[in-house]
This record gives sequence, structure tokens and C-alpha cells, in this order.
Amino acid sequence: MIKIKLKKGREGSLKRFHPWVFSGAISSIEGEPKEGDIVSIYAHDGALLGCGHYQIGSISVRILSFDAAALLPDFWEVKISKGLKAREAYGLANSNQTTCYRLIHGEGDNLPGLIIDFYDGTAVIQTHTSGMFLSRQKIVEALKKVYGLKIKAVYDKSSGTAPFKVGLELNDGYLYKRDKDEPNESIVLENGHKFLVDWEKGQKTGFFLDQRENRLKVKKYAAGRRILNLFCYTGGFSIYAIAGGAVKVDSVDSSAKAIEMLEKNMFLNGFDLSTEENTSADKIHTSYCEDAIEFLKKSPENKYDLMIVDPPAFAKHRVAIDNALRAYQKLNTAAISKIAPGGIIFTFSCSQVIDKNAFALAVFSAAAQTGRKVRIIDRMNQPADHAVNIYHPEGEYLKGLILYVE
Repeated sequence: MIKIKLKKGREGSLKRFHPWVFSGAISSIEGEPKEGDIVSIYAHDGALLGCGHYQIGSISVRILSFDAAALLPDFWEVKISKGLKAREAYGLANSNQTTCYRLIHGEGDNLPGLIIDFYDGTAVIQTHTSGMFLSRQKIVEALKKVYGLKIKAVYDKSSGTAPFKVGLELNDGYLYKRDKDEPNESIVLENGHKFLVDWEKGQKTGFFLDQRENRLKVKKYAAGRRILNLFCYTGGFSIYAIAGGAVKVDSVDSSAKAIEMLEKNMFLNGFDLSTEENTSADKIHTSYCEDAIEFLKKSPENKYDLMIVDPPAFAKHRVAIDNALRAYQKLNTAAISKIAPGGIIFTFSCSQVIDKNAFALAVFSAAAQTGRKVRIIDRMNQPADHAVNIYHPEGEYLKGLILYVE
């Protein structure tokens, strides 16, 4: 076991259970750790502070346990079992209305660098560190023990998520399949609505599970409204809006694959666009494979009285924060200026490096630029299965506002 000793006085954050050790806090390293090795962390006085994965970079160690538990043979099974029990407590696991959820959310579940999403029997893994990448087979065995026959397949989708600095081969693929003929996509339920999930070719792990509760809020406000869903992906918000009684929904995304999946989801939920009665003149839903920002710019004023503005992360690193805030301001200025009087805007940021106060300020600046009267009627965040560890507030990444525009 490689031992890392901290500088005097630098153990405070670990004693407060923050799971990161920064390179500047390290006094000495006993041994030559490789990327992904499990190392033990000691205070300057020799007290054991925990064990974690070593990584080359500003965050040198991500803590797996604040004792020696990471070295025990049942470590992964215990951790994944705790993740499942938490989802059962949230009312997600074993639900007959929702068959997809996030099982492990990195630091929120005390497993930094690991994401596991569960889609009705298929677990999709994304690893964000070398340590988690190298632990994949142990994770698979733990999933099989915890879920038993409920686990049908485990798919690894780590090729685009981890900044590896060692020569590891990065190819997405199945780590386990109970049946070789198991399909590569699945129809799942979310609050009773059906969605086709393609974890092999879709974005992220195949579906944006983090908007589950916020989609319900759109459904609540949808009745009788003309709705624009920007950056719609596979149509989650659009499905809920139609189910909530919207009179017209336009969905916009630049990805042809996403639009194709959206239209399949419409069919799955009984919103068949191909019937003779549902002509282009009166159909409730229309999809557009276009750039969402350009579509909004050319949209006439007052055409929509509810908008969903859910762009991809504009900033993934701190150096991009200023540009991202300007982009959020510009996008929300366009939305606020175009929406009909009495309209509602759902606006989001999923950029982890931008906190909720900075995002709210960008939206405030957008509103002020339009000169319209705008009220915040609700605030939104990520759901319980995308857990935020109270000792790691950096894990709060999704933030949103519901605006009422006079």
C-alpha cells in the first residue's frame, strides 16, 4: 500500500469528510503510485485519514473511504447495496411507474468518479477516473450480487468521460450480458411515460434522468399552452407537455438521431403523428432538426406561452465561466423577449462550475435587458438519485428557474 502524507495543517478538509486531496496538500509519497492505484492518506502526525484512488492532476486522490474499508473484499458490494437501498427509500427502485434511475452518482454516493444509471435491468457505467476504470470488473460482480436476476446486462460507456493519462484502451462495450440476444436498447417507464433508451448511441448514458421531477413541473403548467422545447433531445419535456394538455408543442434539436428517437417516443406514448386525422395543419407536435438558438432567434414574438430552455453545459471548466455566463444571458434574453405575455419559461444550467447564484444573476441580467416584468415562481435542481453529498457541495450541478413573464 502506497502511503501519502499531508503537510501539517492540511488534513482539515478530510476530517470534515470532503473527498478530495489536492496535490498542493501533499508533503511526501512513500512509493511510486500509478494512475488508478488505491493509496492510503495520512495526516502529518501519522493518523490514517482514508484510502482512495490516485490520479495525476490537481486533485491527486479521490477518497473511497475515510478508514481502510476500501481495502476489504466486499467493499464494492457494500457500496452498491447502499446506493440501491437509498433509491428504494426514494421510491424509485421497485416502482411500477418508473423503471430507470441513477444508482450511483459519484461523490454523492461516496464513489468519486463513478456513474451508474439503471434502465430496467441494464446498468450503464461511466467512469471519470483511472481508478474507477480499472475497477470495472469488480463493480460488475458487485452489481450481479446486489441485483441477482434483476440485472440483465452491464454496459461500459467510459470512452468519452475520463481524462486518462495512462495507456488504457478506451472502447465502449458490454462487460456482462446474461443473454447474448439481449437488445441494445430498452423501453423504460418514467412516471408512467414510455421512453426508448439507446445507451450505445445516445448522449450521456442514453437518457437525461436528472430532469425527471422537472418534467413533472412542465406537465403541471402545460394545459392549454403553446410550447417550445429547445434542446429537446429525445423529447422528455415534450411528452410530458402533451400529456399535460398542451395545445401545441414544437421540439427543436440539432441532432437528427435525437429527433428520430423523439418521434419514436411520441408513438410509444400514443401520440401517433402519422394518422390521416393528424394532418400537418392541426397536429399537436412538430419536431425540427435545427440549431435551437437560431430557431429561437427567427421565431416570431408571442407565438409561444411556455418555453423550455435546457441547453448543454456551456462551461465544463472554470476558464470558460465568463463566456458561459454571457451565453446564458444571451439565450435567456431571446427567450424572455419572445414569449407571449403571461408566459412561463423553464430555464436551466447543467454547468457544474457555474453556481446557482451566478446563473440567477445571468437570467436577471437577461430580464433587465428586455425591460419586461419577470417573476421567479419556482427554483429547480437535480433529483434525489443524483445525490449531493453534504460534505461535497460541488456535486450540485443542475439548477433551474421557472419564470413568469407579464
